[in-house]
Amino acid sequence: MANEDKYVQYLKRMTVDLREARRRITELEQGDSEPIAIVGMSCRFPGGVVSPEGLWEVVAEGRDVMSEFPGDRGWDVTGVFDPVPGTPGRSYTRWGGFLDGAGEFDAGFFGISPREALGMDPQQRLLLEAVWEAFERAGIDPAGLRGSSTGVFAGLIAQGYGGGAGVGGTGVTAPEVEGYGLTGSTTSVASGRVSYVLGLEGPAVTVDTACSSSLVALAPGVPVRCGPASVKLAVAGGVTVMANTGMFVEVLTPAWAWRQDGRLQVLQREGADWNRPGLKALGVVLVERLSDGRVAWVHRVLAVVARFGDQPGRRE
Repeated sequence: MANEDKYVQYLKRMTVDLREARRRITELEQGDSEPIAIVGMSCRFPGGVVSPEGLWEVVAEGRDVMSEFPGDRGWDVTGVFDPVPGTPGRSYTRWGGFLDGAGEFDAGFFGISPREALGMDPQQRLLLEAVWEAFERAGIDPAGLRGSSTGVFAGLIAQGYGGGAGVGGTGVTAPEVEGYGLTGSTTSVASGRVSYVLGLEGPAVTVDTACSSSLVALAPGVPVRCGPASVKLAVAGGVTVMANTGMFVEVLTPAWAWRQDGRLQVLQREGADWNRPGLKALGVVLVERLSDGRVAWVHRVLAVVARFGDQPGRRE
């Protein structure tokens, strides 16, 4: 009887384990195909846009938000401009999309010293502010997420701030920010800094795929779909803030695709419309599984990111 009892107990455990395994497989299969809900947003765009509502107003009104080089960045605006296309080391346009107040940052609010804040790439500063704002706009207290498995997925490119490795960077850190220059200018730190400051313990990933960085950051962010089951909430987005005029001189001007007012001819085709590329922008979305949003958080769903192949001809 003793052996029979052992067999019975063993079979019971096996049955429980199999049921648990089947349940877990079902969860993973459903999670991989479940739509992702966008429940919060924040942004900064040229033309003084500091909210999604402001962006919509610009689009609805058809406003032109381009401007000349800003005068508050410490740039040699006069020296870098030359109206003759092709002049080495010079830009023949001084128009583009620029964020207002890109140098403003409430360091004390985030517990960051003024010296460290100065060493931080503006992209890191703005990303930190935007993530906090995205949580608040979703009705979530950012401080209440400390210790949670919330993920951070950010897309950005090194811009050479403080002598960093981006376009126009020198690789030399200014003495006044010594000790903070490396973390301040390294792109991989951007997502980790957000997690560290807010106390988030989920995955923190920074991606650089050039112009598609923000979209690629959202693709795994949708991280709440294909990441660990413990990750219920994640922020995803991208930010670009030019730290110097290197982007104009090194990348854009030699193409000769721009007019002197900063307009770019689409595909360089005769008779094509002209647009003006925005070179500075920031956008963050807060995402979670659609079912989690309905059951746990009761958040307002602003949009749904469907899976590739969910509908014919439709993409994420």
